[in-house]
This record gives sequence, C-alpha cells and structure tokens, in this order.
Amino acid sequence: MTVKPANHSYRRRTNGTSLTGGKGMGYVYADIQLTNEDDLAFHRRGWAAENEIRRVTTKALVDSSAYDLIINKETQERLQLPVLGKRLIKLADESVLEVDIVGPVEVRFETRYTTVRALLLPDTEEVLLGAIPLEGLDVIIDPLRERLLVNPPETTNAKIKRVA
Repeated sequence: MTVKPANHSYRRRTNGTSLTGGKGMGYVYADIQLTNEDDLAFHRRGWAAENEIRRVTTKALVDSSAYDLIINKETQERLQLPVLGKRLIKLADESVLEVDIVGPVEVRFETRYTTVRALLLPDTEEVLLGAIPLEGLDVIIDPLRERLLVNPPETTNAKIKRVA
C-alpha cells in the first residue's frame, strides 16, 4: 500500500518492470525496531528505567514511493504513542482518508536510527517504511535481492555545508 499526502499529483502510469524479469515488482521487507521516543528521553534524563522503555520489533514493508512511517493501531497502543494531529492522505487507489499523526517514534534498522512521526492507519496489518524514515536511516534498497542495506559510510548521502 502506498500512502501519499492528499495534495500529491501522480505521474502517468506505466506497466512496471521487475529486475527479476517479470512484470510484477518484488516486495522488500526489513526487520526494524520502533521505540517510543518520549520514553528514551525520560530514560536519558534518569526519570525512567531501561525496562520502562516501550519497544516493538516488527517486519516492515519498504516502500520508497510512500513518504511516511505507517503503523497500525496495535503498534500505536503497544508503544503508547500520543496523537499529535491529523492529516489527509491519498491511498494508492486514490481514495482520500484522514489519519492521526502519532509520535515521536525512533526507527532503528541494524546500526542506524532516526526519529520520525508516524501515520496511524487503523485497518492495516503491516508497518510501512516510507521515504522520510528511509532517508533518515541512510539505507539503500536492493531490489534485485529484495532487501534493505545500510549505506556504507564512504558513500553516505549526508551533505552538510560548512558554516563559518
């Protein structure tokens, strides 16, 4: 499932191709850990013990054509993420839906982590990892082997301008 902001304009549709030779696209999944960022902040300040940090390890569908981290109601309840607002999104079938924004949530994949807000899609079973958390993690999608890889440090995409 692809989720985009409601004001997103789509490009012309194509038939799609696959690096594995078929007309269909393969799916890439990654094992990630989601953590309540507020719990981490309380722990850093000494206000909460390590065992009080709420974490969930899950298999996420990697979708670079989606923007955000998408979680379901069960994940939101397990992490006890507060609702921060609402947003209109457009699903892949072009239907528009208003969803809750929850967070903050830390996303961890192998040695990388980033903090993002998540969109709550209550009727889904899967967690979806979109472009914003993928960029924050600085990872590479390997479509041929259908896996997610940590970007080697010597080829990192991080570009920072020196400030005098």
